[in-house]
Amino acid sequence: MKTMLVSDFKAKCIGVLKEVERSGEPVVVTLRGRPMVRVERFAKEGRPKQLGVLKGSMRIRRDLVRSDSSADWEMLK
Repeated sequence: MKTMLVSDFKAKCIGVLKEVERSGEPVVVTLRGRPMVRVERFAKEGRPKQLGVLKGSMRIRRDLVRSDSSADWEMLK
């Protein structure tokens, strides 16, 4: 892993970002000898989301539209 001073990173920012994207090697930016940030390539998600993946994994046990919730409101009277 490469390290560089924050002042060097500031002067060469675009070039460093392009190099990290091309090589995949992260760069640690230091301030007064202490690590400040790590610049690394952005990893895309592994698989795109698929519609219907959970189909058949759940069951509806009662009617959700015509449920009786009058008992819940009795306590407010």
